[in-house]
Amino acid sequence: MPPAVHAILVARATPEAAAQLERTLAALRAQERPVDALTVVVCGSAQKLRALIDSSGAEGAIEAPAGTSFASAVRLAAGRVPEGRAVWLLAHDTQPEPGTLAALSAALERAPSVAIAAPKLVDARDPSVIVSLGVSMTRFGRTVALAGGEYDQGQHDGDDDVLGTDVRGVLLRSDARAHLLPDPALAGADEGLDMGVRARLGGRRVALAPGARVHAPVAGMAGVSQRPMAQAYAVRTAQLHRRLAYAPAWAVPLHWLSLLPLALWRTLLHLVAKAPARVPAEWAAAVTVMARLGAVARSRREIRRFRTGSWAQIAPLRATRAQLREHQDPDGGEPVIRRELRFFSGGGAWAVLAALVVSVAAFLPLLAWPVLGGGGLLPLRDTIAGLWADAAYGPRATGLDVVSPADPFAAVIAVLGSLWPASPSFALVVLWVLALPLAVLGGWFAATRVSDRSGVRATAGILWALAPTFLAALIEGRPAAVLLHLLLPWLLYTASVAHRSWGASGAASILLIAVLACAPSLAPALAVLWALMLLLAIAFRIRRGFARVLWLVIPSAVFFLPLVQAQISRGTPWALLADPGRAWNGGDPASPLLLAAGFPGADPGGWGAMLAWLGVEATAAWVPLLLLPVGILAIVAPMTPRWRAGVGAIVVAAVGLIGAHLVTGVQVAVSQSAPVPVWPGTGLSLGWLGAVAAAAVTLDAGLRRRSLARLASVVAVLGVAVVAVPPLTSVAREEAQLTNGPASTLPAYVTARAADEHDLGTLVLTAQPDGGVAAQLVWGASETLGGQSTLQATDQAIDDGDRTIAEIAGDLVAASSGEVQERLSDVGVRFVLLSAGDTSPTETDAARTRRLDAITAIDQRPGFVRVGETAKGVLWRLDADPAPRPALDERDRATAGTIATGQAIALLVALLLAVPTFASRRESRRTPRVVGRGYEEVDA
Repeated sequence: MPPAVHAILVARATPEAAAQLERTLAALRAQERPVDALTVVVCGSAQKLRALIDSSGAEGAIEAPAGTSFASAVRLAAGRVPEGRAVWLLAHDTQPEPGTLAALSAALERAPSVAIAAPKLVDARDPSVIVSLGVSMTRFGRTVALAGGEYDQGQHDGDDDVLGTDVRGVLLRSDARAHLLPDPALAGADEGLDMGVRARLGGRRVALAPGARVHAPVAGMAGVSQRPMAQAYAVRTAQLHRRLAYAPAWAVPLHWLSLLPLALWRTLLHLVAKAPARVPAEWAAAVTVMARLGAVARSRREIRRFRTGSWAQIAPLRATRAQLREHQDPDGGEPVIRRELRFFSGGGAWAVLAALVVSVAAFLPLLAWPVLGGGGLLPLRDTIAGLWADAAYGPRATGLDVVSPADPFAAVIAVLGSLWPASPSFALVVLWVLALPLAVLGGWFAATRVSDRSGVRATAGILWALAPTFLAALIEGRPAAVLLHLLLPWLLYTASVAHRSWGASGAASILLIAVLACAPSLAPALAVLWALMLLLAIAFRIRRGFARVLWLVIPSAVFFLPLVQAQISRGTPWALLADPGRAWNGGDPASPLLLAAGFPGADPGGWGAMLAWLGVEATAAWVPLLLLPVGILAIVAPMTPRWRAGVGAIVVAAVGLIGAHLVTGVQVAVSQSAPVPVWPGTGLSLGWLGAVAAAAVTLDAGLRRRSLARLASVVAVLGVAVVAVPPLTSVAREEAQLTNGPASTLPAYVTARAADEHDLGTLVLTAQPDGGVAAQLVWGASETLGGQSTLQATDQAIDDGDRTIAEIAGDLVAASSGEVQERLSDVGVRFVLLSAGDTSPTETDAARTRRLDAITAIDQRPGFVRVGETAKGVLWRLDADPAPRPALDERDRATAGTIATGQAIALLVALLLAVPTFASRRESRRTPRVVGRGYEEVDA
């Protein structure tokens, strides 16, 4: 005779629970094999459900706190179940079909070894979809659903023996139910799996009853929440708890100690897998399980009381690799939407090669130069260690006792110099020679987000490489601006799809660090664009996209925080806009009209100087008209069928141009006694990027006739090419600012001594046009590009170190008495260099007089040995050995460690997110490469 069945129904006292509970109670009354008794547990106030419970014929009702879990509620009701009765576990949102209990009872009576009979859970909204029909686990305890999400075609109706199941709707044998009740410590996940494992260890098993169908939601009252964070926490908590509960006694302490290191390792794996949302849940689960030793002890005690067999009984039912692969890629058959890139077949490689030929012809002399100088260029450190020392918090390469954060641009220079470790300064020469082809490459790839047409991509790449602001930066020697122009298209390439994937978001966040490091004045413009991206993510309700876009600025914020804090603490927040690298004023600024046309200087494209070189007396006012075709194509973009992409590109162009106009004339840095304005060319590069993207949209979708699009492309490229003639020929005409070297800003004698003496100090004096003297203390073999600091260039206050250097310099060049030698030795100075400065005929009389008087004064001082006149100026050596440069104190070392750790973590997270994986590549192939193009347009 079949045993009596006692149903335990757990209900949640929520507004929507009443209707669901009513349907469940009706389903119970309709059972072909009726239940013998019913106990209802209400989690929360039972007042609203009282009428339903009273009419259900339940033998009793238990009111539990609202936060009571399903497992805890079942255990509360289990005490009311008499001996000898089987227990049927239900929730208020699980509606069994009429024959369910009969099928479950039949499965339970099939053999004495069956301790749990499990139904087929089907989706309450679509009963043709299986929610759960058996659960297994891997060797390391990971849960694997055997049939979840599949359409029910009877393909699993022949299955019988499984390791575990979903806890909803299971029927427990009377003589085993006391040992197989769900474990509350599992946080609502894997409860049925854990019950099956315990049954198997006790010599029993779980039998499937496919004929017993229960309608249930995918995430119900007794299921795992579908909110990603809550689901990840519950699943991981259950997995770690089971690991401690199942392990041999001697291994439990080892597993417990490994929880935090394992959380760190899995954090890295989650980042590589592009699932950062699981990281907080991973750590929360580890901490929770570590703190619940009592729950682990209770679970182990229950297993020990019922266990009669060994873990070998579990092995045959563990998930196979095939099942795991099917679980990981249930949609492996989705179509591939993305087309091939066609970089080689589409002409991209030829465009890059042509740019390389032009670059070699334009910068041919540079190939014989070991070091690139002129303009804002300076040599780099000789060693990789020196490069990265300049990029770290600590003593700066110039100044007395200056300890401060480094500019992030120093890290960019360190990366660049590390690419040529034998001679880091030569990396700048290579950069200049490869700048044009690299710009074409970046522009071509950025255009792949705008068009699938090879001709449009090539046009965009050429237009980007021949941008007036980029060529001006090349011939004027502006390394930060050159690097910015090379990085911007890659930022567009990644940031435009950052809402789609964490891989693109991670790559874009790294590029954003480099872009802001090269052009801090772009921060307001890029902040506006970032805010617009966030608003679009909110408007289109892209929840994951919002998080990915939000991440873009976090690594940059971490990298710039020390510098921002330093500038704000001294009351100079506007100094954050200062251009990094050497503070250098390259020439006359452009008028507002020329800025609007894309020219950063007063001479548009250098045509005024070229016409003068040719002996032609003509104005260059006609030059901006050559860029008119690009402007017209850009303006038309919002009126094309792809107006959304056109509007986005126009917004980028407008933000860049507005930013360039706003920073014009802003002077926050000083070079010796001359103010240095912020260069507007960086904003123009951003504006040019938007204009080229908008023009590409017009060429792709605005001109229906291909012949007209080709003609427009040719006209636009020819116009820009004509504008580019003067800068591309400036090296041959000897009108570029670029020079061969110097390898060091200090005399060769100092450089040679610096190889043996660490932190060699040189006081550099420079006569100023007004008759004053500028003094600078340089440490090491040379002043370097990575060693420059915007904190020093924008410092408006005079600290003790500045005052000391000023007093020493004043006494040194004046015919005054005093032990200047001792004071110089005390601050660590070995050499004094009176810079040659501007000895051309334009040198002012006051500067020449001051320079000659200083030479005379220093020559007459005891303790100074004149080394001689060099190309860098007159050099003296001090007789006395200088005091060593003070080392960092404990506080500074701690600050340096904190900053380095924070920046390393932020960069590591971004790198792990950016690393492509098989899954991320597969997912990217399912989305169109072109931004703003619908799926239905890809194959059109």
